[in-house]
Amino acid sequence: MPGPLEGLRIIELAGLGPGPFCGMMLADHGAEVIRVDRIGAAGLISDPSREFLNRSRKSIAVNLKDPRGIDLVRRLCASADGVFEGFRPGVMERLGLGPDELFAANPKLVYGRMTGWGQAGPYSGMAGHDINYIALSGALHAIGRKRERPLPPLNVVGDFGGGGMVLAFGMVAALLNARITGKGQVIDCAMTEGSALLMTMIYSLRSQGLWRDERGSNLLDSACHYYDTYETADGKYIAVGAIEPQFYRRFLELLGFADDPDFAMQNDPRMWEKLKQRIAERVRGKTRDEWRTIFDGSDACVAPVMSLDEAPQHPHNAARQAFVEVAGSLQPAPAPRYSGTPTGAPAAMASGENVLVSVLMNAGVNEGEVASLKAAGVVA
Repeated sequence: MPGPLEGLRIIELAGLGPGPFCGMMLADHGAEVIRVDRIGAAGLISDPSREFLNRSRKSIAVNLKDPRGIDLVRRLCASADGVFEGFRPGVMERLGLGPDELFAANPKLVYGRMTGWGQAGPYSGMAGHDINYIALSGALHAIGRKRERPLPPLNVVGDFGGGGMVLAFGMVAALLNARITGKGQVIDCAMTEGSALLMTMIYSLRSQGLWRDERGSNLLDSACHYYDTYETADGKYIAVGAIEPQFYRRFLELLGFADDPDFAMQNDPRMWEKLKQRIAERVRGKTRDEWRTIFDGSDACVAPVMSLDEAPQHPHNAARQAFVEVAGSLQPAPAPRYSGTPTGAPAAMASGENVLVSVLMNAGVNEGEVASLKAAGVVA
């Protein structure tokens, strides 16, 4: 694939969630990403062509319980610009694939490590998932409605925003530094810290006394009437984000409340609940698409809430080709976009005999050795 990262070779030690997302980001933007799966390992999805996170890479399977398999991964990393993994701390060292071993053969190598808690600290050896990591960072506490439990925001805050995307950024930053200095380094990417990073603005508001440490009581967390979702007559929803005064005025005009004195008190928290009730009653009078007709093209900061099935068909998304079809399945397109080095269309993960042979030969393994490794069950 073309793209700004064309020419980089990255080795991905297969894992779940944030690791594959990092690999997808790098591959989407042009890097050659070679995914090393464990022989016999089963993924969450039986049909690899529908595992969108694994798109646009090459995949080979290696027996990491065989010393020859470990040696093969070392050789792959010796020919690469970067490698990343998502095992618990210490696992790669026990395999003989830790940073020290790989740097000895390739001092320029960038070594990315993706964990929930980080490589050190009291929790570093514990198991966990997205919900646990964002609980510790304060992010989960802030999400939800007043007097209700914290609401898990899918697994996008820890796994993908604070995990995979932060690691992808770290990999690119370290790769740039390696180009300048000739020295690689280790990236310790912890989802707890990544999700805390995503909360920087909220922590800033809190430090200024502009954010209450109580869920559902603030500007952006469902407390105020001009930043929330409202149900429409057909059981669907619109999303309102009319924060700035000029956008708020336009919202009120199109909603029919322009001359109502109650709504002049936009930022008085004492009025928020009453105003939300009045807006909710008004919005329930029309369907979502009727409101869409009213608000589309305006600066009222109102958008229809689209389902997963509807989002690809929305005219704006369709015009920008925000979703693309890969191997018969519709999925989000690569982002962001570049004027000089545009990315190509994603492709399903490539595997098989030709991929195996080409990957290994590019790492200096001759054809006879490839055949021998296959026969011994070291690679597949």
